[in-house]
Amino acid sequence: MEFADRIDSAFAPAAAAVEAGLIPGAVLGVIDRGGRRAVRHAGWATLVPGREPVTAGTWFDLASLTKPIFTTTAILRLWRAGRLDLDTRLAALIPDLRQYDVANAPERRLTVRQCLAHRTHLPAVEPIYTYGSDPQTLRAFVLQRAWRAVAEPVYSDINFILLGIAIERLTGMPLAAQPVPAGLSFEPVPEECAATEHCMWRGRMLRGEVHDENAFALGGAAGHAGLFGTIDGVLDFAQGVLTGDGWTDAELDAITQPAGARRTLGWEHRHDGWSGGALCSPRTIGHLGFTGTGLWIDRTAGVAWSLLTNRVHPTRHRDTGIMQVRRQTGEALYGWPLDSRPSAAG
Repeated sequence: MEFADRIDSAFAPAAAAVEAGLIPGAVLGVIDRGGRRAVRHAGWATLVPGREPVTAGTWFDLASLTKPIFTTTAILRLWRAGRLDLDTRLAALIPDLRQYDVANAPERRLTVRQCLAHRTHLPAVEPIYTYGSDPQTLRAFVLQRAWRAVAEPVYSDINFILLGIAIERLTGMPLAAQPVPAGLSFEPVPEECAATEHCMWRGRMLRGEVHDENAFALGGAAGHAGLFGTIDGVLDFAQGVLTGDGWTDAELDAITQPAGARRTLGWEHRHDGWSGGALCSPRTIGHLGFTGTGLWIDRTAGVAWSLLTNRVHPTRHRDTGIMQVRRQTGEALYGWPLDSRPSAAG
């Protein structure tokens, strides 16, 4: 099956979800190591207050794709530059972290590696936005809070909020001012964006401002969320990982070598029942965003794909079937000739 035919097959589940009214709009992009690229799109960037169609150039709130695409990459570049070690304690990068309990605070013993791999005592999420409205005060709250400990490590936004603050301290720049490649932005043009949710807290339909409440309260960009992107911006990033262009071997090992049952540093690796489907190679990495986004990179097969949707528009409180759509999309892609075709068993 030809490249274009295969993406048509892979896009069919998302197109069906759009047609059924489960997802407003969707864009699927696929790229291989040699640079072949194909994009398909369907549906609506906005339903409320009026309908505007999705295009290949629509910007999406990438949500937690901020974690691997921006924050993890920024940390690895600082590692390359000798500004930190992966086993550096956060307290060495953020000296005022839990500064009123320097001898006993467990947060001061956390390392960069532990936060990247989500192997800390920190909770999954906390409604930070309910504690105030000033971004700098909320950053101070994050740093001084004695976080409740979870029994077992969980995927935690707090891990990456702390990493984002560390990046700001090391670079001397707020995250929103950090340079990012074309097709990615912390401050997109709202009219070019897919709408997300009608936020009950902000009292408005969100378009071009970050959906995540905590990221918004922290100034619009944080280590866990805030990045927007087009499909080409996301695919350009993925191609760099596929080819290794701009990456050192140590950095590629960091994001592809398992650091736990499901995770590498900053990413997930393939595991039973994961979002990328069952046919990709065992070393495939991927990540999801709450707004309905996802990116998967299979360096063994030499292919990457991203499915961007605004599945939370106009509300998150409904079943869109997005996880099934993601798995079906990934599995449909593996009918084309790849650099090294994995078997169904991996």
